[in-house]
Amino acid sequence: MRPGSAPTATLTPTLSQGEREEYRHMLLQRLQNSRNALGLLFMLPAGVLLLLFLTYPLGLGTWLGFTDTKIGRGGQWIGLENYAFLWNDSVTRLSLFNTLFYTAVASVIKFALGLWLAVLLNARIPFKTFFRTVILLPYIVPTALSAIAFWWIYDSQFSIISWVLMRLGFIDKYIDFLGDPWNARFSTIAANVWRGVPFVAITLLAGLQTISPSLYEAAAIDGASGWQRFRHITLPLLTPIIAVVMTFSVLFTFTDFQLIYVLTRGGPLNATHLMATLSFQRAIGGGALGEGAAIAIAMVPFLLAAILFSYFGLQRRAWQQGGSDA
Repeated sequence: MRPGSAPTATLTPTLSQGEREEYRHMLLQRLQNSRNALGLLFMLPAGVLLLLFLTYPLGLGTWLGFTDTKIGRGGQWIGLENYAFLWNDSVTRLSLFNTLFYTAVASVIKFALGLWLAVLLNARIPFKTFFRTVILLPYIVPTALSAIAFWWIYDSQFSIISWVLMRLGFIDKYIDFLGDPWNARFSTIAANVWRGVPFVAITLLAGLQTISPSLYEAAAIDGASGWQRFRHITLPLLTPIIAVVMTFSVLFTFTDFQLIYVLTRGGPLNATHLMATLSFQRAIGGGALGEGAAIAIAMVPFLLAAILFSYFGLQRRAWQQGGSDA
């Protein structure tokens, strides 16, 4: 534009009220027909909640793990000193062993019992609806109440298990369920299995009911035995459900806190301390927030490993079945 010349107005096309309404209607239709856009829209509320109540605590815990923060005073950045101390700490190493042992044994038993119950409840048995309802009771009872019940069952003086075994003549003195290290480990595993089996069983039962009965009928006509039908039809078709269920089972078991804290508080001799309970003891009971946060953050790689194992297992299964997600 030359100096002194009058500015020229920029002409922009304007839409009428009807055209704007039609444009908005077209955008709404495109949104409704787009699976990706609808998926993101429906996930938005959950994403906001996770961002507020999960991302911030995780970020704060990660920061505290690199500081020497104590309850009542701020901390200073100390880098990896907390992790170096925990690496050489015998109690932390013991809690890692306890956590891995507890998770592995409990998850395997829960899967075996859950699959057996799912197959049983999927068969034609009397009062099937009643048994499906009853099996959920251990899962819906609050964990603290379950732990208190097991605390009485395992009591060194009033244990019903020891009383029955003594009456039957199998033992001559009461079993110290929670006073002996290995007895305490297996006792807590039994309590966790009792609580976790219903989740595995009901979820696998839902997966079993998606398998077409015609597949079993065709296999039976071909002369396949019950074990062959289970091995070549049930297990392959149930593999995606098994992967998801076991991932959640491992995550819940690895991070178990309430059951152990109420039942044993990590005793005896730290024999049942999991990383979650040790983190709480060091951070809240001991006041070392930085050290407790470091223990909690050290759990994250194990949890990510479990999730990635399940994810790649599902991807491999989809590739074998000719899925598009290879």
